[in-house]
Amino acid sequence: MTESERPTRRRSRSRRRRRARLRRALLGALVVGSLLLATGGWIGFRGWQARAHLLNAAGLARELSAQVVGGDTDRALRTLAALQEQSSAARAATTDPSWQLGRRTPIAGDDLDAVRQIAVAIDQLARQAFPTLLRTDLTSLVPTGGRVDLARLTAVSAELTRADESVQRTRRDLAAVSADSLVSQIRQALTDLRGEIDRLASLTSAADQGSRLLPPLLGANGPRRYLLVSQNLAELRATGGMLGAYAMIEAEDGKVKMGKQGSSASLGRFTPALKVPAETRALWTDLPGIYPADVNLSPHFPTAAALYREMFRRKMGITVDGVLAVDPVVLSYLLKATGPVIVPGGVPLASEKVVQTLLNETYQRLGLKEQDAFFTASAAAVFDAFFTKNVNPRVLLSAFDRAITERRILFWSARPEEQRTFGDSRMAGTLPEQDTVPTVGVFLNDGSGAKLGYYLRPTANLTVGECRPDGRRELRLRVTLRSTAPKSGLSESVLGLGMAGDPYTARTLVSVFSPAGGAVIEARLDGAEIALGSGTERRRQVATASVDVGPGAERALEVTVLTAKTGVGQAELWLTPTASPWTTQVHSAPRCDQ
Repeated sequence: MTESERPTRRRSRSRRRRRARLRRALLGALVVGSLLLATGGWIGFRGWQARAHLLNAAGLARELSAQVVGGDTDRALRTLAALQEQSSAARAATTDPSWQLGRRTPIAGDDLDAVRQIAVAIDQLARQAFPTLLRTDLTSLVPTGGRVDLARLTAVSAELTRADESVQRTRRDLAAVSADSLVSQIRQALTDLRGEIDRLASLTSAADQGSRLLPPLLGANGPRRYLLVSQNLAELRATGGMLGAYAMIEAEDGKVKMGKQGSSASLGRFTPALKVPAETRALWTDLPGIYPADVNLSPHFPTAAALYREMFRRKMGITVDGVLAVDPVVLSYLLKATGPVIVPGGVPLASEKVVQTLLNETYQRLGLKEQDAFFTASAAAVFDAFFTKNVNPRVLLSAFDRAITERRILFWSARPEEQRTFGDSRMAGTLPEQDTVPTVGVFLNDGSGAKLGYYLRPTANLTVGECRPDGRRELRLRVTLRSTAPKSGLSESVLGLGMAGDPYTARTLVSVFSPAGGAVIEARLDGAEIALGSGTERRRQVATASVDVGPGAERALEVTVLTAKTGVGQAELWLTPTASPWTTQVHSAPRCDQ
């Protein structure tokens, strides 16, 4: 071989090596590409399977939750079997290695991860919470023959706690799923499922709390006495209505009976005034410490209950262990469970008409003494039906759940260790000093000295505004009050003192409470700036406007408030319960870090 031939051969070998490397690279790329395509195709196929099973499971879970809440056990058992099949299939479709690999991809990973979270949450619900709930004998929560069986109640307490823990865990897991990027069908299924699980979680929480708290409250460790007071929604107060009729409830070893009854007016006037918290006094002077009808001008129920208990002690010489407040709307929910009751004198109290009967018709047709007698008889009739009739426990729990959610049942224990167990729950009626989500309060107090609150139709719209450089957010609130009162024909009992001038005009003191650590900036009534009474209560700034609404008229109050420093885009409303429910809407916004 000549010297000139050697470079040529070296170049030839080099080209062959490069072509071999290129072939190997192309072959490797083809293999990897084929694997990726196969994996993607497999993920797509499994995704199609998961989607179908997940939509079925979500629908069945909603259906089963509604059946559990409604007490339809036979259908619930059939639905549970179908749910377990679908939830297990959905979970299996999202567990293989290819799905786990897909969850790490930048484009589809979030969707696949969210679908996986939903599938696991629903399957846990199907395997743990629902079977426990359907096994549990909830009749132990319901009185029979005037008595609650405390031994049976204690026996089911552990199972109810386990079921509630499972439901609450599922609720948190579903709340943590980001729905923004999900396909529309799964996003809607998730939204609907969250709503139904929220209802179920409220029921299991109430059942769990009831099973743990009821034994001592019902005299397991000795006799107890409570004041049951009715909030008259025709005369609005911040927690609902003026505390009108009362009844003493006596409990021992689960047996409950009704004792002395009367009206708040019979407790009289207290001078000198009882001691009122400084912040409450700055807002309402000494009124809550002078008149039983004004103890709940503040929405913080523990203050109102403690004042009322002390007034009752001073007047009657009886010390009670706590105060339970309800309103006629609660009675309408309970009467759905018990059926109608007949008040002595032949007047029926039915779920559909009891609010109208107690808050309007009675004042129109009876004098003052007859009114008190009728209210006393009505309370006794409903109490007797509740403790003696056979009632579906799940229907009853559903009624209690709805009433507690709407803040229509409030309870305060004079024993600090028991009161602490209620925490900041809705039933405790505690105005919290910290917010998980910025919460704006809108509380109504009658300023007419009349019973025109029955005719008010309130609305509230809250909009989350822009993020501010100082870390706060602006919230825009719009409250409207519309009066359906007639222009004539109402009785003196309804028209009362007529403090608005025209006796048919409802004067309402509207107090807006900022979120904890926030502030109230400005207010307009029907578009015109107005001056506001102001103060603070439990780390919330309070602004109060006096709003007069004539028959058939509507007024609009617009208020701008600030949150404390927050990055969240959600907000909530806390409203005075009224005879006619509020129409509400909350417009959220993206988080400040998005």
